[in-house]
Amino acid sequence: MNAIETHDLTRYYDALCAVDRLTLSVDNEIFGLLGPNGSGKTTTVLMLTTLLRPTEGSASVCGYDVVRDAENVRKQLSYVPQDMAVDIKLTGRENVLFFAHLYGIPRPKDKVDEVLAIMELTDRADELVKNYSGGMRRRLELAQALVHEPEVLFLDEPTIGLDVAARKKIWEHIGVLRKNGMTIFVTTHYMDEADQYCDRVGIVSKGKVVALGRPSELKSGLMTDVITARISGPLNIPAIDGIRLVGQVEDELSFAAENGKEALPILARAFADHGAVIHSLSLREPSLDDVFLHAVGNQDEPRSFNDQQFRTMLRRRK
Repeated sequence: MNAIETHDLTRYYDALCAVDRLTLSVDNEIFGLLGPNGSGKTTTVLMLTTLLRPTEGSASVCGYDVVRDAENVRKQLSYVPQDMAVDIKLTGRENVLFFAHLYGIPRPKDKVDEVLAIMELTDRADELVKNYSGGMRRRLELAQALVHEPEVLFLDEPTIGLDVAARKKIWEHIGVLRKNGMTIFVTTHYMDEADQYCDRVGIVSKGKVVALGRPSELKSGLMTDVITARISGPLNIPAIDGIRLVGQVEDELSFAAENGKEALPILARAFADHGAVIHSLSLREPSLDDVFLHAVGNQDEPRSFNDQQFRTMLRRRK
């Protein structure tokens, strides 16, 4: 039995399909759900945490159906939403103690001391939360979430708005929870975090899963090399056999290529032939950003030169 199971999970808001037949299995791992704004990430989390009723399909957490056994589902999980959920007029200890009482934890003071220590907040536990940094407040939310020892932890954008050091600290704590057997389901916009810390990721677009697997597998699924080009002028550059456009952000284009060293001069000539000015042209290995852009940012099938066009380009280079 997996910690999280969904089958054709679907949610409509009137005529808008926010989540479209989502099927997933997650167990004893850090699973990252990635996608652009409006892709259905938060709606998925809300359904899995029983805060939103599915329109169609089914989902279970630790074997309990999120609709029929909602009360048992809630006993198995904790949910840390994107928006801060701590009371800044209370101390850190008082915030966590409040949650311990809500869950009916026996010997609540001992448990509060334990989770505060896990989150490295013991020395600041009796200070008002209004004096905490953003990273400390996020760790306090994790302490609140851990007070009843959940089997599954849902985190919606856990490091958004935090500096690099605070983000790293949060992920260190998440990693410890994972090693101790907890299943972590996280949404994030930070591709570098998902690449480094998630065991598997699912990329959703318009409510559908468009890529699923380990970050290393998804990166290797692209062609070997990635060429990044920042240009000005005409951006409507046809694709070339062996060179695939995988994303575009303003004037920066990303291409995947079977052989980057051979592709660089061909691509540079293509830009010049179409009147574009090249500001930078670089070659690197694929990243999860490239996977994301390929899966989400370029919905249409890329075009390719036919054989005659390709031979014509080669003759021009000679």
